Amino acid sequence: MTSAPPAPRRFAALRDRHARPYLFTAGLSMMGDNNEHVVTYWVLWQEFHSPALVGFEVISHWLPFLLLSVPFGALAERYDCRRLVQVAQVLFMVVSASWGVLFLTDSLQMWEACVLLVLHGCAGALWAPAEQMLLHDLAEPTDLPGAIRLNATFRSLGTLFGPVVGSLLLFGLGPTWGIIANVAFYLPMTALMLRIPFTGHVRNGSARVGRIPVRALFGSLRTAVNDRALLGMMVIGGLVALCVGASLGVSIPDFAETLGAGDAGVGYGVLLFANGAGGVLGGLLLEATGMVRPNVRAAVVATLLFGVTTVVASLSHVYGLVVVALFIGGVATLASGSIGQAIVQLRAPSDQRGRIVGVYNMFGQGLRTGNGITLALVGTAFGIGPAVALGGGLLVVGTLVVWLVVSRGAGRDRRAAGSSRSSG
Repeated sequence: MTSAPPAPRRFAALRDRHARPYLFTAGLSMMGDNNEHVVTYWVLWQEFHSPALVGFEVISHWLPFLLLSVPFGALAERYDCRRLVQVAQVLFMVVSASWGVLFLTDSLQMWEACVLLVLHGCAGALWAPAEQMLLHDLAEPTDLPGAIRLNATFRSLGTLFGPVVGSLLLFGLGPTWGIIANVAFYLPMTALMLRIPFTGHVRNGSARVGRIPVRALFGSLRTAVNDRALLGMMVIGGLVALCVGASLGVSIPDFAETLGAGDAGVGYGVLLFANGAGGVLGGLLLEATGMVRPNVRAAVVATLLFGVTTVVASLSHVYGLVVVALFIGGVATLASGSIGQAIVQLRAPSDQRGRIVGVYNMFGQGLRTGNGITLALVGTAFGIGPAVALGGGLLVVGTLVVWLVVSRGAGRDRRAAGSSRSSG
């Protein structure tokens, strides 16, 4: 008789001497990422007043995830993930410093801005799979879902306070020295990678250094297709990215105007804060209570809740209801994303984990590129609120379809296994 696996420990990552500093430095790096958006987007608008460039800012951030997540995942399988994280952080720092030099010399041109925006997006895409491989090393298997959830929570903290800190840098130090000071936010994680003893491959053997066959990059798609739970998580992640993506954040000014809180005051600030606060407080609450287990059903429920709250927030004319919907939606989207990431990590074969994480990022992050396009087209035709609501509704329908397919497939697999045992 086999013994039951040990129960996951609450806040295990925060009690671990290696995982704890990783979580805090990841939050700082994410804050640096958001600080840079605040400063550079403001300067680029003041300098060029180009709506096309505004659209490119969104595309350049997510397109590298769509095109490069799988190759970068393959790199994470084969090389020391600490070094890949350092390369990503150094690239972030080089981009911030380059902005500062161009601002200081008053020589910024649009093509230079486009290059730096793309490099910033590439740094994020390189960081993502290496980060997840390191988390797999840092946490015991039973504690991995909690580590992923806490990592998402600390990254949400960086996203939540990034606009505040970025504004202080922009208006306190000015755009030039503010963006140069932003380099400091990436230094702690870069330094941590020099002394952390994990490479991303400690639990599963050393990395396989060598040439990466092109056919091996996307061979992991076959693995995902043959595992209904993996495929379901990837499709749900893609649906969230394509149907809603980052549209809630960019649509809040329109929501505020509809609700009569269009001025940059407390009412508008609360709307901005509600969704991010839901992600942070919800992540801490889920970790403290242990209410949610990493399974497909939980991911489906969380995603459905996110879709419903998106529809409510985008169509309601009651200010308090919108705040509540945004907050609950923040909890739901963090739960959906962290559960999906945990299932992918736990079910991925060890020799394909980097590529499969890359495929998940390709769907869950890269397809946000398409969300910006659809939001612009539908929003122009019908208005921002209806466009966001349509995305939320499609997310609900798509998630239900995925759940139906996965459930039926799992039922057939159980019946086939039962028939096999009976005939044996």
